[in-house]
Amino acid sequence: MMIDFTKMHGAGNDFVVIDAVRKAVSLSAKQIQTIANRHTGIGCDQVLVIEPPKRGDADFEYKIFNADGSSAGQCGNGARCVGRFIREQGLSPKQEIALEVGDCLRRLSLSQHLDVKAELGAPVFDLAAVPFVIPDGNVASSTEHELKLGSVTLNAGILSMGNPHAVIMVDDCAATPVAKIGPMIQALDVFPDSVNVGFMEIKSRDAIALRVFERGAGETLACGSGACAAVVHGIKLGLLSPEVTVDLPGGKLVVSWTGGKDAVWLSGPAETVFQGKVNLR
Repeated sequence: MMIDFTKMHGAGNDFVVIDAVRKAVSLSAKQIQTIANRHTGIGCDQVLVIEPPKRGDADFEYKIFNADGSSAGQCGNGARCVGRFIREQGLSPKQEIALEVGDCLRRLSLSQHLDVKAELGAPVFDLAAVPFVIPDGNVASSTEHELKLGSVTLNAGILSMGNPHAVIMVDDCAATPVAKIGPMIQALDVFPDSVNVGFMEIKSRDAIALRVFERGAGETLACGSGACAAVVHGIKLGLLSPEVTVDLPGGKLVVSWTGGKDAVWLSGPAETVFQGKVNLR
């Protein structure tokens, strides 16, 4: 089976984007793993598939698959790349696009220069919905929750931005052993669906540094929903302004949130790298 694809990235968070609007495409988990493999495939953090919408108020549906073949519920950088793909491929001339993502509707705003802002919806703090299982003895109403890694206890902000996130404050983001701590937190029983783990260093009220260890992908150069989760948590702690620049290993993103049930918006670079065909046997 020969499939056309486009390689894209947002601040180094890279994707293989597949047009299933003009030609139906169905991929197995194994085929997604093949595509995402950086040694024997195309290589990417996530595979994004754009399809005709199922609901009348959406322009397109898009599905997100992690490098290990599992599904993801949200991808901010991916949504922005999808917006640019739609415009470049002539799928829609609209400047405001509605994307069906799972059960949710998400808006994209495209400028004439193909800059894309993506709405990621309102943050979810209901722990059962994240999901996060509150350990016995923990206080459910606290802004941060304890995570026990053997004899070490870490405090983390727990929320969902379409995906579950645990945000940990650190003094030095660059020096944090993300590849060691990330999998340990993901393996905790309190996260039945695993979790994206963000390590946030606050630089000022308007700027943070961030590294994210994503479920199904490992540490990525940038994570859009992780950037949103980190900024939301910092705002809830009273440490950040409503608009924050997030410095990730792959580049900078800007997150804005006015609080409450308002939507979180993400902006930053979205680039097309190359196009090609892949043969999936």
